[in-house]
Amino acid sequence: MQYRSLGRKSPLQVSALCLGTMMFADQTALAEARSIVDHAAEHGVNFIDTADVYSLGGSERMVGELLQGRRHDWVLASKLGNKMSDRPNERGYSRAWVQRECEASLQRLGTDHIDLYYLHRDYLGLDLEEPLRAIAALIEQGKIRYWGLSNFRGFRIAEAVQLARALNMPAPVACQPYYNLLNRQPEVEILAACDHFGLGVVPYSPIARGVLSGKYAPGAQPEQGSRAGRGDKRILETEFRAESLQIAQTLKAHCEATGGRSLAHFATAWVLAHRAVSAVIAGPRTLAQWTDYFGALDLTISAEDEALVDRLVPPGHPSTPGYLDPAYPIEARRG
Repeated sequence: MQYRSLGRKSPLQVSALCLGTMMFADQTALAEARSIVDHAAEHGVNFIDTADVYSLGGSERMVGELLQGRRHDWVLASKLGNKMSDRPNERGYSRAWVQRECEASLQRLGTDHIDLYYLHRDYLGLDLEEPLRAIAALIEQGKIRYWGLSNFRGFRIAEAVQLARALNMPAPVACQPYYNLLNRQPEVEILAACDHFGLGVVPYSPIARGVLSGKYAPGAQPEQGSRAGRGDKRILETEFRAESLQIAQTLKAHCEATGGRSLAHFATAWVLAHRAVSAVIAGPRTLAQWTDYFGALDLTISAEDEALVDRLVPPGHPSTPGYLDPAYPIEARRG
């Protein structure tokens, strides 16, 4: 296993593959999840990622059960901020909710501290001072060790860093963006901001929710049980487009012609090759999907590979116009 520094703001060393557990307690049952965690531990993975909103606490509970007896072998990351119920104050970052929800996560995880705690999303017009003061209190109480930002834009990352300085509290150490070779938009501001301020970058969905596995053929019905086959809104409004599917097929042919490489390995290795990236989140549904990620660690991205990707998806751009995750819409131009 390769280990990398989690940015320049923390001394943590994390495995290049971070086990993402969004599917746990949803698409992945306990027995399969146990096999995945056991395999990860046996192969040197020490970084695991969950969130309160994943299966509304189900993922955290499962992760907590699976880490019993080996908790300190892991750098444990979780998140808060997304809607946890229909009650108006059980979401976001009020000081009361941050305190309550961190306590709830600790109970579900069966631990007395979280190593890396992310603000899971940004909110339009949110004043960051209250959430940062709440995070500072959690650090002082020993409930979290470090904190980070997920799905924040570049200017907000800079604002959070500067505000943390003004509040005399620890700065964020990591950022978790949606970044892969079909969505290179984070290269414009997000990755640059992280590199400038020393945050470790831990991108999620390196294979673009499955499109960069090459399993979706242009013009064909997606397989039942796949993310697109289930009608998942986020993939259907972003990656699952004719142009993106064709790019995947072009890259798949390139990989096969240059050493018989796997497209999924190629896509994951491409993300890991960015100088600011500390680790990449691999979020499997099955043990077979998890073990397949390991091939990316032995793959080198050549200058020829980089040039091809640049021709298909120019630096800083998405694969197609209008590529926008519906979970994080652009603010309205008027009103």
